[in-house]
Amino acid sequence: MAPPAARLARLSRAVSFSACHRLHSKALSDEENLKLFGKCNNPNGHGHNYKARLLICLLFSLQIDPVSGMVINLTDLKEYMQQAIMEPLDHKNLDKDVPYFAEVVSTTENVAVFIWENLKKLLPMGTLYKVKVYETDQNIVVYKGEEAISE
Repeated sequence: MAPPAARLARLSRAVSFSACHRLHSKALSDEENLKLFGKCNNPNGHGHNYKARLLICLLFSLQIDPVSGMVINLTDLKEYMQQAIMEPLDHKNLDKDVPYFAEVVSTTENVAVFIWENLKKLLPMGTLYKVKVYETDQNIVVYKGEEAISE
């Protein structure tokens, strides 16, 4: 009898964190920032209860390990998310407490890039498929590590 075919799976895990920020670009005047970002440009900032959902897959195989039955060890994944997301972002002022955002506007798009870059350093190579960050139920950013398109 032939061995069973390899099973393919993608694993998703979510974590929630709270943070505050101010949408403000140093490249714009105060008036331009207010016009572009509106109430989100409040000098004292504003907060969100973010949710980050990660989709993990082994891009080079996508196979469930026949011994463990897992795509990735969930205990390890939880620790990676703790290091890459919770420790640097939870209950922080993104603009003042997270060095990455000293020169980068703390939009949800850039939060997704930050999470991607942090996780990529911790996860086995090629396993991170996408990061989805929910700023609100209506505002969701999906990032897959894409680089800018050169023309």
